Amino acid sequence: MGMLQEFKEFAVKGNVVDLAVGVIIGGAFGKIVDSVVGDLIMPVVGAIIGKLDFSNLFLVLGSIPPGTGTTLDALKKAGVPVMAYGSFITVAVNFAILAFIIFLMIKQINRMKSAEVPAPVAEPVTPEDVVLLREIRDSLKK
Repeated sequence: MGMLQEFKEFAVKGNVVDLAVGVIIGGAFGKIVDSVVGDLIMPVVGAIIGKLDFSNLFLVLGSIPPGTGTTLDALKKAGVPVMAYGSFITVAVNFAILAFIIFLMIKQINRMKSAEVPAPVAEPVTPEDVVLLREIRDSLKK
């Protein structure tokens, strides 16, 4: 029974719940980034380079059986070893965009945090006559 209680305490701690929320939001955010890259950025990059579809860039590493199509899907279904470097390019671009977006978000959060911190209050400057009177008082005490 003790282990069950320990697990319950662990599972409902704030950090675990925060992590779960972060993972769920991260998964949804990943889908948004995939869509931005696949639907918006890659077609533009493909048009600039020469209308290439990066997801279909591959290198055949084995022999192609007769009658098999030359598309990536057909080759994979036929069991032909294929190096799909176009998929890697897409994932690498996804990562770069995601990392840049997270960088911008963290930078903005830090900027907002630094704006929230009140500036340290400077001590008021004591007028010179008050300082002089204090010195006289201190010397008379001696």
